[in-house]
Amino acid sequence: MPHRGFRPSSSEQASADAVAASELLEVLWGRGQESAASGTVSPSQLRALLVIEKQEGTNLRALGEALGSRAPSVSRLCDRMEAMGLVQRAPSPTSRREVELRLSMRGRTLLEEYRALRAGELNAVLERMDPAALAALAEGLAAFHAAASERLSPQRDTAVSPLRDDVADSA
Repeated sequence: MPHRGFRPSSSEQASADAVAASELLEVLWGRGQESAASGTVSPSQLRALLVIEKQEGTNLRALGEALGSRAPSVSRLCDRMEAMGLVQRAPSPTSRREVELRLSMRGRTLLEEYRALRAGELNAVLERMDPAALAALAEGLAAFHAAASERLSPQRDTAVSPLRDDVADSA
């Protein structure tokens, strides 16, 4: 990604730069995940764990909406995570037809470990940056977070589940 200064020529260029940076982040995070002592989970399992963490007691329907997945896929995903000891299912106290999802202690530990590994990988990169560039990055990321949170806000777009905003805050 060539350096063009702090002002991109257009939102399209900024978008292209963000895509390139996110792809590098995925590589860095993947390196961290592979070294996790608790084991490796798929990206879809990790997203599901993040949603369940933010919305303890969520049901399969709400999880599917947050992930943008269909009920059968979400059910199979939860079957695999339960078999791995990452989540627990329990009957809902308000509806006999619903099941609540909660993280197990192993699921919580795994998320903590992933976050620490991700932070380590990011810190190794950020330490290589010039202080002025680091400050500009922090300012830009704060503005990006605010804009993304606004776009995903359920008050702005009722077709988007409120869980998606929580996932954006966690990731």
